[in-house]
Amino acid sequence: MRAPLAMTLSSAILTLALGCAALVVPGPAQAQSPHTHQHSFGGAERWAEVFDDPGRDAWQKPHQVIEALALKPDAAVADIGAGTGYFAVRLAHFVPQGRVYAVDIEADMVKYLADRARREGLDNLTAVTGAPDDARLPRKIDLVLMVDTYHHVEQREAYFRQLARSLKPDGRVAIIDFNAKSAMGPPPSQRIAGKRVVAEMAKAGYRLQREHRFLPNQYFLVFQGRGKN
Repeated sequence: MRAPLAMTLSSAILTLALGCAALVVPGPAQAQSPHTHQHSFGGAERWAEVFDDPGRDAWQKPHQVIEALALKPDAAVADIGAGTGYFAVRLAHFVPQGRVYAVDIEADMVKYLADRARREGLDNLTAVTGAPDDARLPRKIDLVLMVDTYHHVEQREAYFRQLARSLKPDGRVAIIDFNAKSAMGPPPSQRIAGKRVVAEMAKAGYRLQREHRFLPNQYFLVFQGRGKN
């Protein structure tokens, strides 16, 4: 599979698992670190133990993140780079009258997401097979969430211009990724500073709506498109 992968949150742990990068805090809490660009990602069942490790909650603060997004119960949400559903499943509970699209480009992850939705009775959670240059969302979306996925997107300006077509006129894009000072995450050379994200998103036609500062290892930026899509 060609890399960097645009929508594979799941690929993040592989470097740590293979010992291919010197990260500061090894272990299950390293739920997001870059892949080696040399391995496809199968075996979703075994990776789920890492991605959905309860220990991740302490620093990822998923409940607080979702509350900060202020979603309506009937919102349409896309989790791009959904992996095994760490955020997607939580989002499905937060929007019981809405719809959550869990997007990944790894076939095994998409299958796992679909099976998990059925297993947990989440009728409002739909697994979507995306592409590196297109999320392939089936409808207009109120909010897109990308957690530790932005730095995997290759042609970012083109990607987010394409993504804007899937947003409602007041649709938002929330980007969470590792900051420079984080003791976990990808090597510093592969991280993208929050200021650069703001600049790149502006080129793609978005404006920064809000920045949340409660995550210890990541920036949390919320963008809105300029004008109707």
